Amino acid sequence: MIMKIAKNTVVTVRYKLSDAQGNLIEEGSEPMVYLHGGYENTLPKIEEALEGKEAGYQTELQVEPDDAFGEYDSNLVKIEPRNRLPTPLEVGMQFEGTPDNEDDEEHALIFTVTDIADDKVVLDGNHPLAGIALRFNLNVTEVRAATEEEIAHQHVHGAHGHDHGHDDQDDDAADDHFRSHPIH
Repeated sequence: MIMKIAKNTVVTVRYKLSDAQGNLIEEGSEPMVYLHGGYENTLPKIEEALEGKEAGYQTELQVEPDDAFGEYDSNLVKIEPRNRLPTPLEVGMQFEGTPDNEDDEEHALIFTVTDIADDKVVLDGNHPLAGIALRFNLNVTEVRAATEEEIAHQHVHGAHGHDHGHDDQDDDAADDHFRSHPIH
């Protein structure tokens, strides 16, 4: 029997990510593997497009910023004195922090160093893909039932999924930043 994508299935998808003009942003060297069913393991619009589909299904999906990583917010860009940050410091480095108008740890963001000039550093708290309409080219390669443990933990375990502290895989490979990370 062919398994359809539904809540509590593990979906393996090969993907290409482009902007709305077709400029390639990322082509995953490894497939994206996620637990389907509203667990925030991928964008809701991707889940919606794949619901009820099966292995072999292919589609192209455009996702507007509001349904992806939000609109670009210039209030999340801040300039900090160089001496407040560690050395060595390079463009592209990331730090966790809170926007200037928030004291709440709940709103901690990842700030990326976008510019370094003399004694000042520009930090941007926007997601790198904020404000961009995204085009996903998706190819479903596998659908399987999730294990009880995966459902309990709300993410995929094993190859290409989430790992609980084992050293047999690299969860943080640079080209895999869409895999099993909550997206808000």
